[in-house]
Amino acid sequence: MADDDRPLSPHLQVYRPQITSVLSITHRATGVFLALAAVLLTYWLASAAYGPDSFARAQSVMDHWFGRLVLFGFTYSMFYHMCNGIRHLGWDMGWGFELAKLRVTGVIVILSSFALTVMTWMMAYGQIGKL
Repeated sequence: MADDDRPLSPHLQVYRPQITSVLSITHRATGVFLALAAVLLTYWLASAAYGPDSFARAQSVMDHWFGRLVLFGFTYSMFYHMCNGIRHLGWDMGWGFELAKLRVTGVIVILSSFALTVMTWMMAYGQIGKL
């Protein structure tokens, strides 16, 4: 095989994902999901302005199991994006580029965003009384 036939960058069959690449892709995906969820939030808020029937319909969408799954994903995406953004602020200050710190802060981002999501849902359902 000549040098000209080799791919210029690694392709998916030989590339082994690293924690930094997975977190970066996830950060972008959660950003896209947050933008789409903003449309859902706008629908929910606008339905309140259109009257009780419209709001009841929107609430039934949110109360459905799939609506709750989307809301849970929205909550996780919001916290993940926030936690990873804080991590990026550290990078902007020049902290955390060592490989060990990259891995540790990546795991912290995943765990803290999941913990914050669960705590938020527990508090919300505790206030509503549907725990």
